[in-house]
Amino acid sequence: MAALVEAAGPYRLRPVHCDSPFEHLARAIASQQISGAAARSILGRFVATFGGKAGTFPRPDKILSAQDAHLRAVGFSASKVVALKDLARQTLAGVVPDTRTLESLEDAAIVTRLTQVRGIGPWTVQMMLMFQLGRLDVLPRDDYGVRNGFRIAYGKRELPTPAKLEKFGARWAPFRSAAAWYLWRAVELGRNFKKIA
Repeated sequence: MAALVEAAGPYRLRPVHCDSPFEHLARAIASQQISGAAARSILGRFVATFGGKAGTFPRPDKILSAQDAHLRAVGFSASKVVALKDLARQTLAGVVPDTRTLESLEDAAIVTRLTQVRGIGPWTVQMMLMFQLGRLDVLPRDDYGVRNGFRIAYGKRELPTPAKLEKFGARWAPFRSAAAWYLWRAVELGRNFKKIA
């Protein structure tokens, strides 16, 4: 890992504050399994059609009352409409809390709560923990880029299983988010890193 840190330079992950867990997760649902450009286009239509004045993000109650056909018309698949409505329902029920409540919870509690929402899995919540909440000890063990970065950084022929990565990664606690960030950099460095390691 020391060679990777030297090759990649200083740790540069700077979280972007999560103003609304509902909005963040709705954007995550919209972005699943499509390109970034397609997601931006759909989200633009979504906000224009269902949002408030001055382009504010749609509220959960507005999503719940919207007809499925109208949500489909802005570009959401049928399964994403179901997921968005469940997200809205779970937000209004308090399962998806406001930002202040979210920030007071432990990582495991956040994963447990938010994965109750249809279409939201552990990886999505882990990305929120790292990139919006700035949590320092998150290792997304199922992330292909992290696993591939480990393979590159440690000169392995095969990807580690998620369980093996998690076990090995225990040594990086309580800074596993930084370890994940550096493993992503190993993928970016690719062959250039092999020369340094």
